Amino acid sequence: MRARIYQPARTAMSSGQAKTKGWTLEFAPDSPRTVDPLMGWTSSHDMQAQVRLQFDTKDAALAYAREHGIDAQVFEPKKRKPNIRARGYAENFAVDRRTVWTH
Repeated sequence: MRARIYQPARTAMSSGQAKTKGWTLEFAPDSPRTVDPLMGWTSSHDMQAQVRLQFDTKDAALAYAREHGIDAQVFEPKKRKPNIRARGYAENFAVDRRTVWTH
């Protein structure tokens, strides 16, 4: 069985960091998905694709994979660079602004 271990990113709809501190072990699909000819639903016969395990640390996830004989590949997260400006929104209305403020 193949799996990947990664640290989930925040959703595009949130600016918070909730549920991004832990690590996830997710199994790779063994069989491709198929389309049901009658209803058009996408399905798969692979039950491992539904399994997603949560761990507090990367080491705990790796230990679990080693203990159960799972070939796991670790994907390190890409850290965001801080993009916080010193003045931000208030800079639009500052009297010492370098350029003219327009909409």
